[in-house]
Amino acid sequence: MATNIGMMDSAYFVGRSEILSWINSTLQLNLSKVEEACSGAVHCQLMDSVHPGMVPMHKVNFDAKNEYEMIQNYKVLQDVFNKLKITKHIEVSKLVKGRPLDNLEFIQWMKRYCDSVNGGLVNYNPMERREACKGGKETSKKCLQSQASSKGSTTAPKVQSSHNARRNDVSSAHPSNQSVKASKPPCPVPAYDAEVTELKLSVDSLEKERDFYFAKLRDIEILCQSPGIENLPVVAAMKRILYSTDDDASVLAEAQAMVSLHQKEAQYLGPIAEISTDEKENSDPQKRKDIVNLDVDALGISTLSPRQRVSDATDVHCSGSPLMTF
Repeated sequence: MATNIGMMDSAYFVGRSEILSWINSTLQLNLSKVEEACSGAVHCQLMDSVHPGMVPMHKVNFDAKNEYEMIQNYKVLQDVFNKLKITKHIEVSKLVKGRPLDNLEFIQWMKRYCDSVNGGLVNYNPMERREACKGGKETSKKCLQSQASSKGSTTAPKVQSSHNARRNDVSSAHPSNQSVKASKPPCPVPAYDAEVTELKLSVDSLEKERDFYFAKLRDIEILCQSPGIENLPVVAAMKRILYSTDDDASVLAEAQAMVSLHQKEAQYLGPIAEISTDEKENSDPQKRKDIVNLDVDALGISTLSPRQRVSDATDVHCSGSPLMTF
């Protein structure tokens, strides 16, 4: 069963109209927009359709209007996920806002999951199961009324066509009136509904992408403000790019110049440090030799007898006396 599917899976390429027709046929509803399912009640009943008896339908509220009421429905859905060991994350805070893109993606996942459970073919009576829910009976009544009105609207064009035929017969006798009527173009307002919906989805997608990259830049800014690396030249160059207010390519060139200048300074200071280190290493053995010679002389003097010490002192005195008399 598809519990976790990637964003490039074919399930996320199912269209809005196909999703709505699947929900309406499965649950006998009359949804016209995917965001109408943001309360979570539809998701709970979809899970009940593939796992009968698993969802406590008496806890589901089809009349949820406020966010706290919707959250209770998502809690029921999360409990069902936990029982079935489904690891799909439910972004409740986004779904209850009624944004079309977020609700469309979640329902696309729901369709993929329901299709993976016995092919989605289960004998299920949605209206009977919905009677136990709060607001379920009213939802079913509204659905039946909308279906009856839609049937009436399908029979109306037949009556209108007969009237139009009669009008055409009359208008043929008055061609001037026909030309005047032909000059008035029909109002194509309903034709733009699908386009407006697609534009809303694209705007939501762009806003989601914008928020994603803004969060990344914010993380980089917080990292650059860390005390350990705040004063590094590379971090200063990154801040130069982040805080630039003008859209100019020179900002990137300035940041690169800051980094290259630091690298040149490091190259100039590097050999001096190495020479001083070498001199220090060469001087250390010489110091050790001098200390060893002093220790040997002191040891030799301490091993002499008192008579030898006196004779040495006498020799020194005698050797120095002629110089003094001269």
